Amino acid sequence: MSKKILFIYNANSNAGSKMLDFAHKIINPATYNCALCSLTFGSFTENKQWKTFRESLLAKDFELEFFHKDVFQEKYKSKFGHKFTFPIILVETDHDLEVLLSTEKMDAMESVEDLIAAVEASVGSISVQ
Repeated sequence: MSKKILFIYNANSNAGSKMLDFAHKIINPATYNCALCSLTFGSFTENKQWKTFRESLLAKDFELEFFHKDVFQEKYKSKFGHKFTFPIILVETDHDLEVLLSTEKMDAMESVEDLIAAVEASVGSISVQ
């Protein structure tokens, strides 16, 4: 069975939120409140280094799911009672969701290389479900 990692952005999925997020990232990126998005995407496209890393996780039999926070909260509200801050990276086990990388850790990162190193260090502890 594959190992599932969930990446949850600190953004909502509706069109208005997406437009505001896009504008915020361009006008004042230093105050944008989603480190996961800032680290993995430029203004218009996915960071190439992140994309290569993400694809390498798929090749290692990791299942990756990416969510806007509203979609995640709706999908997982009845299954798990946790309240998380966003952005966050979680791993799904048979019985729970466990934090792989917290909001605070991602907020402290300065580059996509920091994020990749942290995810690489964390995925070694994920066991096959």
